[in-house]
Amino acid sequence: MPMKTLQNNGRLLPIASGVLMALMGQSVMAYTSEDGTLQVDSYYENATFQRRGVGLSKFRNTLQSEFSKQLKGFGPFQGVSLNGTLRATYDGVYDINSDSFGNDAGGPIQLENVAGGDTVPYGGGIPLPGGGLEPGNVNDGLEGLGDDLHPTDGGVGMGVPVRPCDKDSRGCIKGYMDDDLNDLRFSEFNDRLDFIRELYLDASIPTADGGDWGFRIGKQQVIWGRTDLFRVLDVLNPVDYSRHNIYDELEDIRIPMWMMVAEKHFGATETFDDLNFQLVWNFDKFRPSKLGQGGSPYAILDAGSFFRAMNNCWDNGCTVANFAGGVLATNFPKHVIGIRQANLPDWSLDNTQLGLKVEGEYKGVGFSLNALTYRSQLPVLRGGIPADNPFTVPVESQPYPYLIAFDIDFPRVNLVGGSLDFYVDGLKSVFRVESAYTSGEEFANTLRPRLFSENNVLRTVIGWDRNTFIPFLNEKRAFLLSAQVFWQHIFDHERATNANNVKMGIPDPEDNAILTFLIKGWYMNDRLSPQLIIAHDVEAQATVLAPAVEWQPNDHLKLTFGANIKVGDSAQKFDDCRGCNPFAPFTGPVGGEGDPSLRIGGYEPLGRFSAGPIGMAQNEDEVQLTVRYSF
Repeated sequence: MPMKTLQNNGRLLPIASGVLMALMGQSVMAYTSEDGTLQVDSYYENATFQRRGVGLSKFRNTLQSEFSKQLKGFGPFQGVSLNGTLRATYDGVYDINSDSFGNDAGGPIQLENVAGGDTVPYGGGIPLPGGGLEPGNVNDGLEGLGDDLHPTDGGVGMGVPVRPCDKDSRGCIKGYMDDDLNDLRFSEFNDRLDFIRELYLDASIPTADGGDWGFRIGKQQVIWGRTDLFRVLDVLNPVDYSRHNIYDELEDIRIPMWMMVAEKHFGATETFDDLNFQLVWNFDKFRPSKLGQGGSPYAILDAGSFFRAMNNCWDNGCTVANFAGGVLATNFPKHVIGIRQANLPDWSLDNTQLGLKVEGEYKGVGFSLNALTYRSQLPVLRGGIPADNPFTVPVESQPYPYLIAFDIDFPRVNLVGGSLDFYVDGLKSVFRVESAYTSGEEFANTLRPRLFSENNVLRTVIGWDRNTFIPFLNEKRAFLLSAQVFWQHIFDHERATNANNVKMGIPDPEDNAILTFLIKGWYMNDRLSPQLIIAHDVEAQATVLAPAVEWQPNDHLKLTFGANIKVGDSAQKFDDCRGCNPFAPFTGPVGGEGDPSLRIGGYEPLGRFSAGPIGMAQNEDEVQLTVRYSF
């Protein structure tokens, strides 16, 4: 790892990387102590992905070491152990393919201008009385928002700064999406010490009823879910979607948090075959899921690009395609539209998160009942912030209804739910069910004056697993078949369509289902394993196909060759609030603030939500090679 480069970060990188390399240097090979109390396992992995039309999209090198040290008991505590996982990654794509993702990404762009000629350069829109773009907000280092997915086609278009934030600070949201080049390349080396992936103490205290209390405290993942891919109950840890959208294993992309888990094991009772009670206290400082930022290879829903474009509009002004009258590219001065800031909760006792779970087994049916109060790990946009009217001379700094000016917030969410898993002998199948009801979630809603609404949500997933012989493929080894149906319902959903055939309200569908299917086989004494994963988003009409072949020539080396192919639709047109008339009488010839009859729409920015994470990744088809060597 190039230490000179790390030292340029000027923060914790040299210390963190040095400590990690020293620790891993002691455990670069698998090791078990003579007395068996210390176990160390390590691996090195290279993931090289090539994206159609872009070139290299990932060249991630990972060194990970896991250890477990059995310690002597003390007082009433028994079975005491210290467990940890250390991980360091370097993604060379930002150096090797810097034209797409590094310091040389982006360039000058043109924005659609329906009424004034085909296009104008960024900065070339019609001016407003309040002023123009700030100095330094130049037409370079930019990409057009959503341009790789769809034409502007009379809708909104914006410029997205795509270079790392130390190279180009435009649109970098302080404390949230402001990664510099080293943050992107060496993602574990940051102020949250992510190179310490897990570090926790386990211990237990026997109880008089024959059970025990188990305790785990430290940086950890706490897994509540019984299903794959979908996070219905499994929401205690945020997720790093910037590693590979939704396609990496959750074990690798959950962000461990400092938590305490206390679990009472009752064992078998008169009623239940097994019964446990669990209390989880996440006392770490709040942390949202990582979505990726404008300019990074993976940004789920491309939300990071929209956020960066909008923050640049607020801080520096911007040019928006087809805005004035819906037909003229318009230059906005700063502090009129855009995203002002991200309101990340400070640490306080009130901002910690608490969960309760009862789990057990009754006549062969595994079950859990879950309750959690937590902060939404996904961002919401709340309008109604103070902004300036660009058509008047005074600087008002006051809220305007229906104005596309926002803060990013993370509301408090309460969850109740449960899960089941059971085996049906007649079908030779295992079924898994999870369901969760949440209150306090917020969604974009262009029919409301602050452009969002609070809605309760019900999420349910049903999974099916079966080992089945397919003789014409393999007579000696069964294949694993696994399918899941995920369903989401938004209560009090608001959606309307005006005379212009523009959809308004909440862009997320009231009801939606995502279907997945996995078939996995084994050959050559289980050394060779082909598989195919398919996921289909019903409302978005978008599908992903992920074939892969794993080959393990020996106990140390594993090679995985795969692909990730998307088919279907990307963003659909939706109300973009150009016609919301927030500055009447300047911004609309008829109607009042928020008049639905004035609304026109485009693909950006809200149409992306109708496409979902699969649809918004339509141009991210890849071939992938992963090599892992376990020491």
